[in-house]
Amino acid sequence: MIQQTLVIVKPDGLKKSLTGNILTRLSETKLRIVAAKVVHVSPELAEKHYIHLKDKPFFQEVVKYICGELHGAEYRRVLAMVYRGDDAIVKVRKLAGTTNPEEAEATSIRGQYGRLTTKGLFENVLHCSSDEKEAEREIKLWFEPQEIAEDIFPVESIETKVQRTVWK
Repeated sequence: MIQQTLVIVKPDGLKKSLTGNILTRLSETKLRIVAAKVVHVSPELAEKHYIHLKDKPFFQEVVKYICGELHGAEYRRVLAMVYRGDDAIVKVRKLAGTTNPEEAEATSIRGQYGRLTTKGLFENVLHCSSDEKEAEREIKLWFEPQEIAEDIFPVESIETKVQRTVWK
């Protein structure tokens, strides 16, 4: 079954210069990258992304983590990508490993590169969608339709008046 999944190389993955290693590992899945961008993650975007953790005591730490606040000003960004292909979600999740890097298989991405901080925060270097419903929600949160190289969800054309930043 053709699926798409959001994959985010988190600030700790960027700080440790693991982007190339992670992309190389993800290429083993034979999935296609249909969107990619470097994003400065605002607290608003982080809170929407992690809405399912809103009531957890570690919610604010997770928000700070994805925003890069724990990794220095030069790492306040992530690499967000959409992978697409047969069984994309299962393939990427298997390769990524479990959320807790200490419990992840040693050969998984999180098992190889993740760590548990002294504060108990999982620095697991990447995010991947958990299921099809979450993948759609997350992809629509992180990407506009025109930023994705393939039509993966239904779209419509509307006329809007938008203020935007342009080059001088």
